[in-house]
Amino acid sequence: MVAQVRRFNRVVTERVGALSDRFLGLPRPLGEARLLWEIGSEGCEVRLLRVRLGLDSGYVSRLLRSLESGGLVKVVMSRGDQRVRVARLTAAGRRERARLDDRSDRLAESLLAPLNARQRQQLVTAMGDVERLLVAASVEIRPVDPEDADARYCLAEYVAELNRRSTRGFDPTKGATAQPHELRPPAGQFFVASLHGEAIGCGGVKHHAGAPAEIKRMWIAPQARGLGLGRRLLATLEACARTGGAQVAHIETSAVLHEALGLYRSAGWVEVPPFNDEPFADHWFEKRLA
Repeated sequence: MVAQVRRFNRVVTERVGALSDRFLGLPRPLGEARLLWEIGSEGCEVRLLRVRLGLDSGYVSRLLRSLESGGLVKVVMSRGDQRVRVARLTAAGRRERARLDDRSDRLAESLLAPLNARQRQQLVTAMGDVERLLVAASVEIRPVDPEDADARYCLAEYVAELNRRSTRGFDPTKGATAQPHELRPPAGQFFVASLHGEAIGCGGVKHHAGAPAEIKRMWIAPQARGLGLGRRLLATLEACARTGGAQVAHIETSAVLHEALGLYRSAGWVEVPPFNDEPFADHWFEKRLA
């Protein structure tokens, strides 16, 4: 499998011209071209450029200096926060980005042109699969304090989605709670999933000595669904419960959360009678932890 990945990488880098210092026939390498695309018409914080592209600050600074010297980019202080630097395209930068877009379209057309209709569809479908799987592999799941900014964002989105999808109204302070002190070690643990620095999911575990652990507040952002992230996050939470000494885990959910119901059932969770008085729950599940 490793050998196949390496062959794929070699073919792609050669075919798209990533090795040339004149990417798409223009007088700059792929790194500078990619930065122009990422800055975009609205500009972008330098910090976000580093995160989105997975590059160290020194390399991004060198790329920006090169683009600035070519009159394509200006790096200015944010109007809202003088500590934040923002990269913006100049008029020449916008023209250069348009040329890159045009030549990128032509390169894509040249990849498809030699193939028949069936082969084109096969290639495009395979590219979609590869893109989705590579994005999934780029997601990081890490433990955070439940009052961390990313944690608070995810929890707010979780509550907002429940209230959009249900007419009952979800109040996280009632029923089976998951307050910050209940999700901090040693009482519990909270996790955030992020992609390119953006929080896209969360979940927590409450430990109970000699009793089943509780999995709480599991949420995946709508734009991140379909990547297999829910199953991966659930496995992380189960592992945390096992590490905390639990042999059994509990989770409850609402009937409006169809995706969650399907996930739990397919991941080996068994529906059981209610084990708490959570007013928003319709289904209660249990799983023995291997």
